[in-house]
Amino acid sequence: MGGTFAAILVNVRTAYHEALESTRLDVVRLGALVGDALRIAVEALERRDTAAGARVVAGDDTIDDLRRKIEASCIELIWRQQPVAGELREIAAMLEIATDLERCGDYAVDIAKHGIKLADVPLRPARVEIDRISGLAHATLLDAMRAYTERDANLAEQVIEQDDEIDALYKRGVKALQEEMQADPEMVLAGTRMLFVLAQLERVGDRANNIAWHTKEMIGSA
Repeated sequence: MGGTFAAILVNVRTAYHEALESTRLDVVRLGALVGDALRIAVEALERRDTAAGARVVAGDDTIDDLRRKIEASCIELIWRQQPVAGELREIAAMLEIATDLERCGDYAVDIAKHGIKLADVPLRPARVEIDRISGLAHATLLDAMRAYTERDANLAEQVIEQDDEIDALYKRGVKALQEEMQADPEMVLAGTRMLFVLAQLERVGDRANNIAWHTKEMIGSA
């Protein structure tokens, strides 16, 4: 009888760890979806590709649905069986990271929408190197997710340290835009939209920073 009960406990724990791993993989998949959405949104803006921008907007529902699935799975993991300390830290991290990723997806959608609205604008600020801050923000997000996937505290720390560089690029970009709009009033409309794009890219950096901190807390190195 005791052996049967022990076997049941083992099976329950095995099923629990399988569910935990499945949810972890969903978080990784969400990170990949959001990373692709951000990359495509910026490319659409640069190339004035309204079709690509529209695909980013349409894909937001998939990101939202996956985030909700992760949230439901995390809640179930908590009430199904009392998790030990390490498991609880991982579940908490998954909840927080999924939220940060969803917000990054929202930023990608906003960038895509601005790109669509700028597609027919003849003038666009030329001095702002949008590709530089977008490249760094995108790379930082990917590094944050790799740190989470590989449980790499050192990489998470590198992501955190890059936040100041993104902030500096954002401030320089804003200053350049303001100077261009003051010099040429016809650029105000395009410049204003580009200011929003810069702000959203800076927020992607902030969310990547959050993901790195959640990763460090998950592996107990905060």
